[in-house]
Amino acid sequence: MKGKLLILLIIPLFITYSCKNGSRKNDDFVFPENDSIPLSEVGMLSKEAIADISKNIASPVEIANLLLMLEVPFSPSYLASGLDANQQSTAYDKALALGILGADLGYLNMYEMTGTSVDMLSSIKKLAEGINVGQFFDFETIKNLSINKDNLDSLLYLSIDSYNQIDEYLRANDRGHLSALMIIGVWLEGQYLATQVVSDYPDPILRDRIGEQKIILNDLILLASQYCDRDPQFKDLCGYLEDIKKAFLEVKITYTLGEPVSEERNGGLVVTQTETSVVEMTDQQLGDIIAVTKTVRDKLITNN
Repeated sequence: MKGKLLILLIIPLFITYSCKNGSRKNDDFVFPENDSIPLSEVGMLSKEAIADISKNIASPVEIANLLLMLEVPFSPSYLASGLDANQQSTAYDKALALGILGADLGYLNMYEMTGTSVDMLSSIKKLAEGINVGQFFDFETIKNLSINKDNLDSLLYLSIDSYNQIDEYLRANDRGHLSALMIIGVWLEGQYLATQVVSDYPDPILRDRIGEQKIILNDLILLASQYCDRDPQFKDLCGYLEDIKKAFLEVKITYTLGEPVSEERNGGLVVTQTETSVVEMTDQQLGDIIAVTKTVRDKLITNN
């Protein structure tokens, strides 16, 4: 299916590496099976490139917004209810849990489930303070906005901005491993939400967005790879990401890179990049992705 919906789809670094030396502007580009940057080249990535990966993946409300647009009913069964903030003892556990609960908070806020979101804010506050980044959350303002339901845009902006500031702060202070964990947590919980929903509501747009995560997953593995030997927990996490990648191996994605579109807005020139994508994914492949995503996510939220 072709689509221009970019709620979950972020064109990753791999396109830059593959196309920066070419002149293909209107040709179809098919990602090969081995579509990741070799780990030996990780050191070649600039801080700016790593920052781009972080910013492109870290929004905790994107998947929730997609589900709302598709008119999927809210379900508390999708939440990481087995994740207890009080049981997260290490910085690794806290950063990963912070990302997972951030995605859930976005889901709750999009559906205006204020009572549950206030409870979750308490857990997020504890986790953020546990890794010394609580200063980036204006908890009282976010809490009040959640309760009043009057300004969803402000609530979502504050929530996303808080996570972006945490990410930037951690990377700037040589704590990039915690930033990577938070980002992986956001992505994994978003992918879990999408795969659980598509099982109950098999929408073709959502199906394509899930398939497109093959490319984003490669960026996540690239981001995590520099920390895989840091400790046993990180090594296990890197293994889990590789398990998910195996399920995506035969999924094929084709991008058609279109000509930029220029238009005048408010007296200035705005250039918009255009592209379409086609995802080829069988029901069996989707089923494998759903299964492995659930297995990995359940292990992480129960600390097993």
